[in-house]
Order: sequence, then structure tokens, then C-alpha cells
Amino acid sequence: MTSMSWMKTMRITSSVIWNLCLLFVVLSVVGFVFVGSIGAGYFASLVKEEPLRAKAEMRSDILTYDETSDLYFAGGKYLGKMRSDLERRETTLDKVSPNVINAVLATEDEYFYEHNGIVPKAVFRGLLQDVTNSATQTGGSTLTQQLIKNQILTNEVSYERKAKELLLAMRLESFMEKDEILEAYLNIIPYGRNSSGRNIAGIETAAEGIFNKKANDLNLAQAAYIAGIPQSPYAYTPFTQQGKLKDKESLAHGINRMKTVLYRMHESGYITDKQYKKALKYKIKKDFRKSELRPEEKYPYVTYEIESRAKDIMATILAKKDGIDPKRLKNEKKLKEKYTILADRELRSKGYKIYSTIDKKMYDNMQNVKDNFAYYGATFKKTVTDSETGKSKQVDVPVQVGSIVMENKTGKILSFIGGRDFKLEELNHATQAKRSNGSTMKPLLVYAPAIEYGVIGAGSPVVDVKFNHLGWSPSNISGDTRGIISAREALKDSQNLTAIRLYSQIMNRRPADLLAKNGFSHLDADDYTNYATSIGALKYGVTVEENTNAFATFANGGKFVDGYMISKIVDSDGKTVYKHKSKAKQVYSPQTSYIITDMMRDVLKQGTGTTANAGLKFSADFAAKTGTSQDYKDVWVVGYNPDISLGVWMGYDTPQTLYQYNETYLQPGTRVNMLWAKLMNSVYDSNPKLATASGKRFTPPAGVVSQTFCGLSGRALSSACSKAGFSRTDLFNSQVMLPTSPDDSFNSSGGLNPDFISRMLGVLGGDPTGILSSKEKEKLNPTNTDEKDKDTEKDKNKDKDTQPNNNSSNSNTNSDTNSNSNTDKDKNKDKNAKPNTDNKKPTTDKDNSTEQDKDNSTEQDKDKNPNTDKDKDKNTGTSNNN
Repeated sequence: MTSMSWMKTMRITSSVIWNLCLLFVVLSVVGFVFVGSIGAGYFASLVKEEPLRAKAEMRSDILTYDETSDLYFAGGKYLGKMRSDLERRETTLDKVSPNVINAVLATEDEYFYEHNGIVPKAVFRGLLQDVTNSATQTGGSTLTQQLIKNQILTNEVSYERKAKELLLAMRLESFMEKDEILEAYLNIIPYGRNSSGRNIAGIETAAEGIFNKKANDLNLAQAAYIAGIPQSPYAYTPFTQQGKLKDKESLAHGINRMKTVLYRMHESGYITDKQYKKALKYKIKKDFRKSELRPEEKYPYVTYEIESRAKDIMATILAKKDGIDPKRLKNEKKLKEKYTILADRELRSKGYKIYSTIDKKMYDNMQNVKDNFAYYGATFKKTVTDSETGKSKQVDVPVQVGSIVMENKTGKILSFIGGRDFKLEELNHATQAKRSNGSTMKPLLVYAPAIEYGVIGAGSPVVDVKFNHLGWSPSNISGDTRGIISAREALKDSQNLTAIRLYSQIMNRRPADLLAKNGFSHLDADDYTNYATSIGALKYGVTVEENTNAFATFANGGKFVDGYMISKIVDSDGKTVYKHKSKAKQVYSPQTSYIITDMMRDVLKQGTGTTANAGLKFSADFAAKTGTSQDYKDVWVVGYNPDISLGVWMGYDTPQTLYQYNETYLQPGTRVNMLWAKLMNSVYDSNPKLATASGKRFTPPAGVVSQTFCGLSGRALSSACSKAGFSRTDLFNSQVMLPTSPDDSFNSSGGLNPDFISRMLGVLGGDPTGILSSKEKEKLNPTNTDEKDKDTEKDKNKDKDTQPNNNSSNSNTNSDTNSNSNTDKDKNKDKNAKPNTDNKKPTTDKDNSTEQDKDNSTEQDKDKNPNTDKDKDKNTGTSNNN
């Protein structure tokens, strides 16, 4: 009984247990289904607004990522990355070391080749850790999920974003091969900073930026270090924001992470015990790339200028794609702004290669000259407000410099100097700063057009006599006048009065149109009608690039070829989207160009550029013109040979006189002459063939003839003119002018013809008695011994004061040598520095103070000019001389 009772009890108990188990299972299944339904419903609610993405759309989103554009010097020499918030360079999987791939898989996704985009176990583990607020967060994202997060979604921390990530990851796996996903991941993932302090992404960029290696060449330890960075990019990167190597304590975080990656590689079977132990002992610190300056730090002016010009080109390309006439960009400000922004985004994110014309060696040599030149002038101080702190601080105000070298026939800009110090002033003084070009305007606007129009030849007479036009009375640099002199002499010595008078004869033909054809881009309507424009008084000024480009027109046989700095732009697929094509536009005739070039040869040989010529360490066929604006606010030298042109400007950013502390720094004109020579010597050191033009010389084209004529009238030589000693021979363009008209200079009694005098003085008039110099008057009155004695006495007095005589029209003496003696005006300008007293400073026996060193017209002269806008001086410091 007892046994049967026990068995009965067991049966009942087991039945109850079984039923309870069945009930538990049923309840569990029901609960699971219920919870699952709730979870599924919640999941569905989280992704309900996520659109069903097509295959093409998803592939495009994943495979389209920003890639930084590259900048190059001429000849394909690498300059650096275009400025960007993030640097990235694309690569392919076959160009990545197996060490990197194994390290990434072992660390980030060991089941990558097995799952379908997600690992459920990892998802639930992550969810549980999140719900329980666990201190340990192991993460559960596959490479596919990380790719979705970076390329399609955001880094937002939310269940909605996570749900979409899971859904899209599974969908992506059906659209892309595993290797495609892995390659995309390696190209987009962030890797901290490089040795310049720039943010970087992509395995190729990381390999180069951290170890200066290709991704395919990374060893095991290096691969492990990089593979460990993405978990916490800025904690594990070895570099600071400034590109400096972190201290030992901070570096330890990245090195420890590298050891963790090596451990996982070992545990996963990717490396052997021997490889593991060897890699753990590897001294990774020695492999870190040395800190480097960014391109915009090492070559700031080049970087910014290339970027700016590339944006202009790309804006035009994008506008054309949209069916918009690119000419509208020049006239419609808002449209220009829109496409400039689009162009900037395009260039900074699409991996273009931008090739420039800048010769690195020449550029470096020119910067070296700039940095070591000792005669710029005084550096002052000014007080400014610090934009960050709001406090006042003192900053330097140095003499600035701008210079440019151009290839005449192509317009290629070979090199330039943007300024003294980019950190002090970012304005590019070669390509952006607009200044008065002083007397470098004279050949461009006066003498060359007059030759072109058939008004003069090289030796034709021009009048150096003072005048008063509606209260405006300009003067020459020395204050004296020479009467009738040759155009060649007037240009050589940069006489103001002759230039203004000659310009008055041709202004009605609008020679300023030739400036526009030569690339002067900021001409004002007043510049076409203002007499002072002939000596550089532009309302807004001109850049060094534009001025030099215009002189290159003379060197190029009268053909203007616009300067350029971008040779081509290539997209990330290797397709050339832009290639520069030089176009020549005839501005002056070849005959005019040769004649004006021959006249400007004399500037260097015996005129205002002799210091520049004396400073050259090689020989070449050069022509040049110097220039100084009012009160020495700007000084220039622009010169050229058959192959290249070099322009140099100096001045303060806020225009003020350079005529200070001359005892220390020499005369302003001497300074710029010296700098031009030194820069041209640096060009010679970089490329002797260009500097010497390979020995080529300017040769006269057909139509340029040498003819003898009357030097007084500029007409055919008469017996009276010959007898009086005024016979002259010089160059003419036979196609537009020959001195064949009868000479009208003498009347029947042998004196000067009043009609001739009136013709020569022209519309501006002037004192008729000043039409001839004293020596020329002597020629007409050889028996007048009293006059002879007076002249002799004058010469003796001048000899006592060691002042050379330059009254002769054939004198080779630089007018500045006369004008820069210690006059009262000079003393008032610079009580502490008398011109040319420092015998220790480099000079030549010909030119210790060049013609640029004194203004031919005073500030008062300019202001009295009825044709001059008073605002001009505010804009450019205009009114000029040499």
C-alpha cells in the first residue's frame, strides 16, 4: 500500500510539474511573441519614415565622399592639399596592405565575411548594455553599419537612427559586394590628424599623414596603430592640432590601443606568436612623421592665389554646365557670389588636381632675396585692436613689396612676391594691390601711342617748358626745364612736362583704350580725360601684374597675352576639365613696340635705371622704365628681355612717403633699382636661359628705319637747321610717319619762326623764351660772347658745387643726380638723412640716386589740376613723375 501510495503521489506530482512546464513554455512563447510583436512594432515605428532606397541611390550615397584637391607647382611638383576641414585621398583595396585589412577585421568586425550586415548577438548585447546603463560599452556595429552611419545617416545617438542603420545595413549587403563595402569603409573612416594638424580620413591619407608611407607599405605595428585610431580618433592620433607630436603620456593612449589591436589579431589567428611578440616590442614612435607646415603656412601667397584663381575658373565651368553665359558672372554680383561658393565646394571636396605655372625654384630664390634685402626703408608701428581679445596691441608697418615674373609670349606667371610677411598682411601686393604706377605709365599711355599714331618717332622733338593750365602748373623732378629735347631723352630721364604736353596732343584719340586692351581692369571715366593720367595719376591704380603684363606687350611685338597662373585642372578620374590656352591680341604694331623698346634700352644704359643695370651679374638685351608716384608713395621698375618681364613695386600699405632715413636706406628710387637687379639675378640663378633670353636680342621689324631730320621741328632737315647744328638721326615707323614735311623752325632772318614756336607749345602754351636751352640759343647766336661768358661762369660755379650739367639735350647724366642734391626741400623732408651721403652704401659712378627719387609734380600741383579728381590721391596717392 505504501508503495502504491508513493507511486500515486509521484504520478500526480510529475503531472503537475509537466503541466506547469507546459504552461511556462506556452506563457514564454506567448510572452516572446508579445514582446517580439511590441519590439517589431516599435522597430517599425522607428523606421516608418525611412524611404525605400533604390540600389543605384544607395551605391551612389556610399561611394560618393569628399576628397581633398591637390595643388602643384610647375612641372608637376607637389605643393600640398587645398585648404579644407578634412583631408582625404581615395585608394583601392588592392593598394592596401593585408596587415591593415587583417587589423581592421580583427578589431572592428571579425565576422565581416559571414554576416549579412548585422550581428544579432552584438545588437542585443549592445541594447542590454544600453538599457542597464552598463559601464562597459563593447559596441555592436559592423563595418557595414559604420559605413551607413557615416555616409547616409548621422552620428546622432538615438534608437531611431540605430533602427534605420540596421535596416539599411542589411539592404546594402544585397546591393554591394563585401570587398566593395570594405574598400568604401577604408576610404571614409576618420583617422584623427596628420603631421600638419589637419583632420584626416581614409587609410591612404592616414598612412601618408602619420607615417609618410603608402597604405600598401605599412608594416604590422604601423597597420595596428592606424587600425586602432577610429575608435577614438583624437585621443589615439599622435599629433596635436598644431601638428606637433604629443607628449609621452598622451602618446601612450594610442600605443596601448595598438597593443590591443595586435592582441585581437593574434587571438583571431591573423598573426603568429612570433609576429605578435615582435610587434609588441616595436618602437612605433620613431616612425611618426616629422611635424610639417601646411601649404598655406609654408607657401601662403601661392596657396591662396592658386585657390582663388582655380575658383574663378571652376565658377565659369559650373555656370556653363547650367547654361549660363559666363560673361554674366563679371556683371552680376549675386550670380558671381553663388557660383564662387559652388566652385569652392566643388574644389574642396571632389579631389581635383590643380596645376600652376609657378616655378618652385624661382619662387624660393625670389623669396630669399625679398627676405634678405636690407634697403626697403623704415618700419613704423601702429596700434590696432586684437580681434580675439579686444585689447590694443602694437603691430609693424613695414615697406611692402610686390613683384612678378611673366613669360612674354605665353603670359605664364613664373613667380611672384606677394608681400613681406603673410602673417602681417595677407594682401597679395603682386596681384591684388592697386597703386599709382608713376612714370611707368609714360611709355604705355604717351610715347608708344604717339609713335603708333604717327605723331612722333624715337628722336622727334618734344617740349620741356612749364605751363599753367587752369591753375595747374606741374613741374619736372629738378624744377628746371630743357626746352626742346628729343622724345628719347625725355623718356630716358622721365621728364614730366614733355609727357603731359605730348599726351595733350593725342588725348582726343583715347589712348587709354590701349590701357584697357593691355589688361588694366580698373580704369575710370576720368582716366580718359585727365592730363595727369599721363604721369600715372589713375583714380584707382593698377596691380603689379597688370602693369608688368602691359610691358610684356612691348616685348611680345605689340601683342597682349593675358597673364595666367593655372595651367590645367584634372578631376579625380584623370579627366582634364580645364586647360589654359593663351590668346594674343594686337595692341601696338611691331614697329611701335620695337621703337619704344629701343628708347627704353637707354633708361638702363644712361637714364633712370642705371643702378638696376649696374647691379646685374649677367648681360642680356633689356629695356625698362622706372616710376615714382607723388611724394615717393610708390616706386617702380618694370623691365623685360625678349623672353620674360619683371616688375617690382615698393610702398607702404597706407600710402606715405618713402623719402625718409635715406642716409640709412638710400634714395627710394635707388632702393627699387637695387631690388629689381637682385631679383633678376635670382631669376638667372633659377633659369639662366630665361634671364638671358638665350642670347636673343630685339630686332627691328620691316618698316623701322633710321632717318636724319631737323631736331628742332621734327621735320625734314633744312640747310638752316643743319647749319645751326640741330641735325638729328633716329628711328621712325615708315608705315605711319617720316619727317618729310618742310622744316618750319627758322624764319628768313635766321631766327625762330613764331608759328613754329606756337605749334610746338601747343594747346597748353607756355613761355616762348623757354623753347630753347641756353646752349641751343648759343648755337643760334655763336658771336654772342657775352652769353658765352655767362654760360662759362655758370659752369664754373656749378663745378665748384660738383653739380653735373645736364642742360645739353645729348647729356647722359641722370636727371635725378641733379635733382637729388641737398636742396632746401630735401632738407625739410629729411633733416636726418641727406641724399647720397652714405659712402658705405652700394652705388655706381653713374647713378647714386635715380630719377625716381624726386617727384616731378608736387601735391599742390596735382590738386590744382582741373582735370584731376581730388579723391584720386585718397585712393592711390597719385600724381607722379619718374
